[in-house]
Amino acid sequence: MILVRVVRCVLAVFALGVILPAAAITPEQVGKLVAPESEVRIEALNAIAAAGDESAIGFLAALAEGNVQTSASTKKIVIMADGKGMDALTGQPIAKLPEDLDEVVANNVFRRELAAAIATLKLTSRDRAVRLAAAKTLQDETEGERLPLVERAIAKESDADIKALLERVRSNLQLNSKDKAVRMTAITSLGSSVNPNTKTILIELLAKKGGEFAEADADIRFAAQKSLAEVERRLSTGERIAQVFSGISLGSILLLAALGLAITYGLMGVINMAHGELIMIGAYATYVVQNLVRANAPGWFNWYLLAAVPASFICAAVVGMLLERGVIRFLYGRPLETLLATWGISLILIQSVRTIFGAQNVQVENPVWMSGGVELLSNVVLPWSRIVIIGFSALVLVLVWLALTRTRLGLFVRGVTQNRSMASCMGVHTGRIDTWCFGLGSGIAGLAGCALSQIGNVGPDLGQGYIVDSFMVVVLGGVGQLAGTVYAAMGLGIVNKFLEGISGAVLAKITVLVFIIVFIQKRPQGMFALKGRFADA
Repeated sequence: MILVRVVRCVLAVFALGVILPAAAITPEQVGKLVAPESEVRIEALNAIAAAGDESAIGFLAALAEGNVQTSASTKKIVIMADGKGMDALTGQPIAKLPEDLDEVVANNVFRRELAAAIATLKLTSRDRAVRLAAAKTLQDETEGERLPLVERAIAKESDADIKALLERVRSNLQLNSKDKAVRMTAITSLGSSVNPNTKTILIELLAKKGGEFAEADADIRFAAQKSLAEVERRLSTGERIAQVFSGISLGSILLLAALGLAITYGLMGVINMAHGELIMIGAYATYVVQNLVRANAPGWFNWYLLAAVPASFICAAVVGMLLERGVIRFLYGRPLETLLATWGISLILIQSVRTIFGAQNVQVENPVWMSGGVELLSNVVLPWSRIVIIGFSALVLVLVWLALTRTRLGLFVRGVTQNRSMASCMGVHTGRIDTWCFGLGSGIAGLAGCALSQIGNVGPDLGQGYIVDSFMVVVLGGVGQLAGTVYAAMGLGIVNKFLEGISGAVLAKITVLVFIIVFIQKRPQGMFALKGRFADA
């Protein structure tokens, strides 16, 4: 700890020493930047940005972070860092800080201008990531004062992606030009943009004020209308891509939640109303593993899921096997009693979790490698957490298929499902297979809980929101059919997301439910033929 503090102090002193000595900001400009009048501050800021000297970034960054303070008694402007102060005009450390130091407060307008000015100065950075972030920050800028610096940055830029982004920034800045030809070229260029804010800029050109167009030139309005239509087309394409991805993401979650039910209900014929609570158990197992890893091996925190996945499977599987051995075994062939018994067990499990962990939701953190996302378009960002869950669902599906079709347990499960009496005559311990089969379905529900913990808070009622959807997926796909479960989960997920965009979440769910009811009336066996233990009845 002492070494860390020493290093921090050295870095702080170094930072204080380099912020201003190389800076091109004049004392007059520094004074204007801390002036109480916003107009004076913005004027000085624009002048500094237009000069294009990167050495000014240090002071501007300190100003943006609220580290610049002023003293009314000594007239000093001080930059603070780790409790130490430096004179902003001379760059010299201040041994004794004035007692009346007051932070320079920046309103929202000045903060936005400050961020834009810093981004403008960073356009000439050697670091590609810094230049890319700066170009993205300037996407919505329309202040023509920054145009010369953007032009210079475009001339020097060798990266195609950053250059294309800067050209759109230039088009935005050229909208205020007095040259009609320049404005026409800028508007035409904006037609290739996929930034939602570009749409807003073009709409403003077509708006009416007091019954008359804000833009008097008809040619400009025509070009803006044409570019607006192109931008809207591109944005709608992005929105459809986002909806499809959201639908697949929702479908993967439904698939994980329904896979276990496809085994316990589809293959065994057991209506398990506690299936949602098995999902909840898997989520809480992930929460416990997260806390254990954080407390005992914090360096491995970003890999705690490697332990949480098997833990969630085992915990839910054990609870499911105990449930089958203790209750469900005595209720086979009595669906109503099974339904009521498992519903009561679900209430017991919910209350038990509330007693142990409390009634409030608990938070499960994503590892660093699941944070952020992939930006396909400016209005389409695919979160890594969702991408990982989709891949995880596919992996679980493959493993379940292999377990049921390529293992001895799977052979016995299929044998007991198709003809229980004959399997018993062949020496298969049907009671043991029932337990293992129920444990497998319950363990998969636990994996669903582990996945759900990565996209939302974990609470005692977590499973309640998925039990009905899980049954709908299994019934629609065809009882006992894994392929049908996949098609139904993905289909319901995508359709649900598209309907939400049209009618809202509540009406979308009602519409889907009505569709499933009508579909089952016409085709009771679901999308695939009915198979299962009760098919022999």
